[in-house]
Amino acid sequence: MEHHFFAYICRMRFIRRWGLMRNTMPENDMEHSMQCALFAHAIAVIGVERYNRSYSPERIMTLAAYHDAAEVITGDLPTPIKHSNKAITSEYGKLEEIAAERLMGMLPSDLRKAYEPLIRPDENSEEWRIVKAADKLCAYVKCLEEKKAGNLEFEMARKTTKKTLDRIDLSEVQDFLQEFVPGFSLTLDEISED
Repeated sequence: MEHHFFAYICRMRFIRRWGLMRNTMPENDMEHSMQCALFAHAIAVIGVERYNRSYSPERIMTLAAYHDAAEVITGDLPTPIKHSNKAITSEYGKLEEIAAERLMGMLPSDLRKAYEPLIRPDENSEEWRIVKAADKLCAYVKCLEEKKAGNLEFEMARKTTKKTLDRIDLSEVQDFLQEFVPGFSLTLDEISED
């Protein structure tokens, strides 16, 4: 029997992000998920190495890779719309659950147990908190890169996202923000200097 889970998931590359914003560099869900997975992994490694956290960086990286999987069915609803009122937020949550159910149905039954926590993560876990922080860092980096390209369309989003990041009370997130994010405002020549 054929299963179409991965054929469907790989269509994330066709889901455009930042739909209401003028972009100098278009971004899709698959690119974003890869960046989020890299950031989440790094945050978890910092937590383990510097703060004696008991994270599994590889597990967190995998969660981040799948964190927007439902959007392959729902599309990427822009944040200003998704969070404009409680009714829309609630209804979108229901759509995400339907999408998750559909994705799970595309897997062979013997693999569903392994993918269930990736497609329907525990949103109260420390692991998910790291993924959501990495997701915010990705948004912030996107804003910095657009500003660097001369696009001021993202300036308000940059300020709002930075305030959100500053309120995250995890040292590993703040370390990543201070140590790795500034490079995204620099040119290739500047980050290549010894």
